[in-house]
Amino acid sequence: MNIEKLALSIASTLLLIFFSLILYGAYVKNIDLPTCIVNVKPFEKDTIIKISENKYEIHYIARQFSFFPMEIKIPKGSTVDIYITSPDVLHGFHIEGTNVNLMVIPGAITYYRAKFENPGEYRIYCHEYCGLGHQNMMGKIIVQWD
Repeated sequence: MNIEKLALSIASTLLLIFFSLILYGAYVKNIDLPTCIVNVKPFEKDTIIKISENKYEIHYIARQFSFFPMEIKIPKGSTVDIYITSPDVLHGFHIEGTNVNLMVIPGAITYYRAKFENPGEYRIYCHEYCGLGHQNMMGKIIVQWD
C-alpha cells in the first residue's frame, strides 16, 4: 500500500512539473504554440498578404504533392503569420532551421507565428507521409537583406 502511495505521489509531481514547464515556455519565454482553427471554412486559394513593413500573413495550401505558394520572399526581421490547410490528406509542414513544425489536417486551418531574423533560404518540407510523391513535396522561404 505504501509503494502505491509513493508511485502516485511521484507521478503527480512529474505531471505538475510537466505542466509547469509548458506554462513557463508559453508565458515567460513567450513561445507560441500552434493552433488548430476548426470553426471557419478553409480557404481555397494561397495568398501572401503584406500587413505592414515587416509583417506578413501567408495562406498556404498543402496538396499532394506541393505547397502553395511554393516560394516566398520576405525581408530580414519579418514576422509571418502562417495559416495552412489541406483539401486532400494529412500533411506535415516543417521549415528547416526554425521551430516551425505543424500538422496540416484536412478541413481545418493550422496557425503559427514565426519570426525570420536571419537572411537565407529556409526549405519547407512535408514530414508526414502523404502518398507516392511525398518526397517531392517542398517549398521555400527566402529571407533577404532589407
